[in-house]
Amino acid sequence: MRGAALDLKAEDVLSLPLEGRTIVADAFVLATGRSKIQTRAIADAIVKTAREAGYTVARTEGYVDGGWILIDLGAIVAHVFTPEQRAFYNLERLWGPLVAQQARSS
Repeated sequence: MRGAALDLKAEDVLSLPLEGRTIVADAFVLATGRSKIQTRAIADAIVKTAREAGYTVARTEGYVDGGWILIDLGAIVAHVFTPEQRAFYNLERLWGPLVAQQARSS
């Protein structure tokens, strides 16, 4: 997923490992596109790459608006944001302490 986002010039691509810390997912992939058109293109590439790798796309949300696109792949959830939406929702702040705690206990 990360590679697909980077191929389309996504910025600030980050993987947050969550395995064993939540039932939501084993990992989040966060990426930023400079525009809604770019976020849609990044989301399309992630979906295509995921399907080629054998993942099932359970659902995609936010595609029409394009400000925050969520792609649920089961164990992995990809989030593609515009810069404004990424700053507003700040998932790194929300989930980062969990990841930091996990790293300290490993």
